Amino acid sequence: MPAKGPSHSTHALAVRTPSLASQLLQGAGYIHRVRSADTPRSQATPFPAHIGITIDRIDITGYKKNRYAADQFFHAIFVGVLMEFVNFGLVVAGLVVGFIVGMTGVGGGSLMTPILLWFGVNPATAVGTDLLYAAITKSSGVLVHKKNNNINWSITGWLTLGSVPAVLMTLWFLSTLQTSPDAMNAVIKQALGFVLFATALAIFFKKRLLDFAHKRAGGNYNPSGPRLNGLTVLTGLVLGTMVALTSIGAGALGTVALFILYPLLPTRRLVGTEIAHAVPLTLVAGLGHASMGNMDWHVLGYLLVGSLPGIYLGSHLTGRISDEVLRPCLATMLVLIGYKLAF
Repeated sequence: MPAKGPSHSTHALAVRTPSLASQLLQGAGYIHRVRSADTPRSQATPFPAHIGITIDRIDITGYKKNRYAADQFFHAIFVGVLMEFVNFGLVVAGLVVGFIVGMTGVGGGSLMTPILLWFGVNPATAVGTDLLYAAITKSSGVLVHKKNNNINWSITGWLTLGSVPAVLMTLWFLSTLQTSPDAMNAVIKQALGFVLFATALAIFFKKRLLDFAHKRAGGNYNPSGPRLNGLTVLTGLVLGTMVALTSIGAGALGTVALFILYPLLPTRRLVGTEIAHAVPLTLVAGLGHASMGNMDWHVLGYLLVGSLPGIYLGSHLTGRISDEVLRPCLATMLVLIGYKLAF
């Protein structure tokens, strides 16, 4: 007698599952639409109204009769629960990074991109996702600084003149590596490591750099000469290349560079100018990465859910914790992360 084939009868128990579990089970190939053999495929009940559960074409809708199938089913449910914890972790990561950025003004990309790598996100995707994350979160900051007249639009223009073309050239370079994803990821990870080192140094020695810039300015400082404008464009070019490659540099490195170039400009205007430049820079770079497929919209959404309240809370605690404590801790952490990525 021929072996009895798997049953796909509509009399099999129909199961309703939550949205996330349904998607995971369907993506893993564990579920199928239930229909009888004589029902045309076009008339099958749309998923997820009624589903059956299969493993290697074995119908396990009545999974209690099959221990192996039951184990696989519960494994899939476990994966669904685990994914919920991962999503919660992304929200917490956004909250923590947003809190640090709101409190110190630095650490956005330099913390978020390594965190995404730790979550197992592809390096190129981590960079693209973090760039749009930065563009969105910093947009609200631009509105506040504009309202308070904290933006020097002339400096922002000179920076953008160098950074946007640099971003486009860097994106073109990365697009040539798309046929070899391993090579592109290796380039990004190496660049991440070295830029994190540079960011850590900028954070750690910021006070000394500021003192040096003020002493250098003396009485011969010209805040609008052609030489200074050229150096500002060059600074934008360097920042654009780094940001497009790694998503890091617009914050800590950009602010320090502006402090050195414009030591007599009030700090609030330097910070506002840097943020005003960072938004178009990260937006163009992020959209470029997204066009190459280096974007995870799901991850981006969960990060924003946590970071927006985190920035709000952190901004209200600015100055409550000593800068002498925060900056060395942040710099040390970035050095360790950079060393691991680069070597």
